[in-house]
Amino acid sequence: MWEGKEGHPWDNIRKAKIPRKAALQRYQDIPFALNCLEEGRDLDQALQNEMDLTTIGMSGHSFGAGTTQIMAGQTLGRGKRLYQYKEPRFTAGIVYSPIPSFNRQDSAEEIYGNIDIPLFHMTGTDDDSPVDNTGYEKRLEIYDHAHKAEQHLFILEDGDHMIYSGSRGQLAETDNRERYEQHIMLASLAFWDSYLLQNRRAYEWLTGEGFINHIGADGQYRHKTN
Repeated sequence: MWEGKEGHPWDNIRKAKIPRKAALQRYQDIPFALNCLEEGRDLDQALQNEMDLTTIGMSGHSFGAGTTQIMAGQTLGRGKRLYQYKEPRFTAGIVYSPIPSFNRQDSAEEIYGNIDIPLFHMTGTDDDSPVDNTGYEKRLEIYDHAHKAEQHLFILEDGDHMIYSGSRGQLAETDNRERYEQHIMLASLAFWDSYLLQNRRAYEWLTGEGFINHIGADGQYRHKTN
């Protein structure tokens, strides 16, 4: 939508038209991919032997975060056309720049209340939407209303929308990039180790004083049990 084009990436993203059908097909791609893993379709045998499909995590940034939320149980549509694409094979997920629902007709409980796996929500105080310029606070509603499983939240001070993407594109560089990417990496690995490997030490580091002491003034961390 924006790579290689003149002008600011946000302007090009706003101009792009994504049909609803394309979004729905993207959600359908996820169970298809899992089926391919389970069936060993187009997979090297050595890789297939290494996979543990009893504990699977999903993560994504921006639209990918929204897709992860849908797989975790967030509803789609609105009113009488409220439905789900939940994928029960996922154990946990990370949502980088979570996407609030465009549904303003139904309650937040109806939209997010069926999320039932642990999620790690990561955003930043400069994480404005490239689509409608809403502030990062709106992204917190997913964390606030998901309550059927443990939820984690990491807010980077001055972190923008692209700090989680691994690329600045045509955006200005930030002095915090290398340090913040280290925070993101450590937080993500601790989360995966906690929920996919059942590593108690990683969980205690993340939810105790370890991660908070590590990030210092660079951000805020919150955690809530179901």
